[in-house]
Amino acid sequence: MPIKIPNELPAYQTLTEENIFVMKETRATTQEIRPLQILLLNLMPTKIATETQLSRLLSNTPLQVELELMTVSGHIPKNTPQEHMLAFYKHFDAYKDRNFDGLVITGAPVEHLPFVEVEYWEELCEIMEWSKSHVHSTFHICWGAQAGLYYHYGIQKIPLEKKLFGVFPHIVERKSNMLFRGSDDVFMVPHSRHTTVLREDVEKVPGLKILATSPEAGIYALSTENGRQIFITGHSEYDARTLEQEYLRDKNLGLPIEVPKNYYPNDDDTQPPRVTWRSCANLLYSNWLNYFVSQTTPYDLSQLPPDHRYNAQKQESAA
Repeated sequence: MPIKIPNELPAYQTLTEENIFVMKETRATTQEIRPLQILLLNLMPTKIATETQLSRLLSNTPLQVELELMTVSGHIPKNTPQEHMLAFYKHFDAYKDRNFDGLVITGAPVEHLPFVEVEYWEELCEIMEWSKSHVHSTFHICWGAQAGLYYHYGIQKIPLEKKLFGVFPHIVERKSNMLFRGSDDVFMVPHSRHTTVLREDVEKVPGLKILATSPEAGIYALSTENGRQIFITGHSEYDARTLEQEYLRDKNLGLPIEVPKNYYPNDDDTQPPRVTWRSCANLLYSNWLNYFVSQTTPYDLSQLPPDHRYNAQKQESAA
C-alpha cells in the first residue's frame, strides 16, 4: 500500500522514480480507508533528504500511511529553503490537539551541547510529554533517542573518545520482541555520532528493554515493554551516499574525520560505497508500523489511552 504525502513534496518525485508506490493527497481523500496517522518531527539539518529517506521506509508495507511534517518553532533551519518549510511543515501548536498512531523524532546535530542548552529543548520536552497521551508509539532516532532517554528516564549521553562513524554489525538480544521479527542473526546499521548511552545506565531502568546491540557501536535498540516508546541509536534510514556526504563535508573543512568503517570496499574511499543495511532498515520500519502501531492502535484515535507507566515511574522515583 502507498504512503500519502503532500502533492508537491520533493520526496514524491524521488520515490516515484524509484518505483515506490506513493499516493498523492488528492487520490487518498477518495478512499474509504483509515490510514495510519504518522507525524515526523524533523530535527535534521538536511530536511528534504531526511523526509525522503523516512518516506521511503514508511511506504514499504501493506498499510496506508499518512505522513505529516513538524518542525520546532525555536529554530530556523539554515540548510532548507524557507519556502519548503512554509509549504510543508507546521509547528507543534498545529498538532497538539490531535492524536497520532505514530511519531518519529529524528536526530539533530547538537550532540556537543548539554540537553538543556539546546535552543528548542523546552519545546521538545513539551512534545515528548504530549506524546505520552496523544501518540500510540513514538520512534526516536539517534540524538532524538538520547534526548528521549534523558527526558523520560534521566539517562545521560556519554562523550566518545572519537566519532563513531561507519556501518557496524549488530545482533538481536531480545529475540521475542516483534521489532526484529525476521531479522538476520547479524545485521548492519550506519552510525554517525560523538556520544553514546551506557548499558549499565539503561539496565538500572526496569521499564526499558535492550533489544539489539553491537560489539563496537554499543546499544542500538531499546523499547518499553508495551512499545509505546522505541529508541534507535543508529541511522538505518540513511541513503547510500549519506555517510559519504558527511565524510567529505568534514574532510573538506579540515576537521578530524576517519574513513567510515565498513562502508567503502576495503575502506578505500576512491570506490563507491556498498549498501549493506537496506533490508534490515525496511524490516525495522515495517515491523514498527505493523506490530507496534497498526496492530494495537485504536481505530478511533480519540480513544487513545495515556501511557500511565511514566507517571507511575516518576512517582516511584520521587518517593
